[in-house]
Amino acid sequence: MTTQVFGHKSPDTDSTGSPIIWSWYLNEVKGVPAEPKLLGEPNTEAAFMLERWNLEKPAIIDDVADDQAVVIVDTNNPAELPANINGADIQAIIDHHKLVGGLETKGPIDITIRPLACTATIMYDLMGDDAAKMPEAVKGAALTCILSDTLEFRSPTTTDRDREVVAALAADLGIDVTAYAAEMFAAKSDVSAFSDAELIRMDSKEYAVDGTKFRVSVLETTAPDIPLNRKDSLMETFKTVAAEDGVDEVLLFVVDILKEEATLLVPNDVVKGVAEKSFGATVDGNAVVLPGIMSRKKQIIPNLKV
Repeated sequence: MTTQVFGHKSPDTDSTGSPIIWSWYLNEVKGVPAEPKLLGEPNTEAAFMLERWNLEKPAIIDDVADDQAVVIVDTNNPAELPANINGADIQAIIDHHKLVGGLETKGPIDITIRPLACTATIMYDLMGDDAAKMPEAVKGAALTCILSDTLEFRSPTTTDRDREVVAALAADLGIDVTAYAAEMFAAKSDVSAFSDAELIRMDSKEYAVDGTKFRVSVLETTAPDIPLNRKDSLMETFKTVAAEDGVDEVLLFVVDILKEEATLLVPNDVVKGVAEKSFGATVDGNAVVLPGIMSRKKQIIPNLKV
């Protein structure tokens, strides 16, 4: 049976690239037939990565069959995975998020969860000397994933190891990191063609705080005016998205990569309370700027209070 390798729903660059990286490793080094899959359309930066490195877009799947062999990457949260994930035969988990719980396996498996900024960094280390065998396109995917998850080292999740792996990959590929990251972020910022609902779901995770279910959405951009000019219609769409997705509230953070700050849209008193209690913010109007807030994983999710 061919092993399916996939990340989370609403795939970002890491959840698009890491399945490609690990499938290459399983196929070419371990001799295990494997295919990368996606659980939705990749975002604009991930699409840029696929085009830039001439990588085939993995097939999108809706669910997994009973006993299907799978490797889960860049998440361990059942809410971000196919409905039948516990019916599949999970072979391994490679992740850099906190352990959530709720996954069941059919036997002992390999689980690697490390406090690094990117799944691709973990994979590079797990491969050891075999990482050097990666073809140029796979190295390019790994480089893109790490630069994306670290926001070119601006994110507080960045570690020295992430920097070291980027330096090694960039040297192998002859890539100027600053120039390449600027191309990536320009692609990520080009969101004008997306509907409000698509923007809200583009990079989002479900998270519950004291019984309140949130869809926590982040838009990382070098052109924050593009989404912020649509804040009124975006906030109107929050209601529809919340109803369709079975959550109580939508939290949308527009992260300005260059200014290293986030703007949280504030449609109602519930979100106003979240902003005040979670970030010590003073809210005046329907948006509030949160200086230094860059990371959902390290700065937003752990601080959420209602």
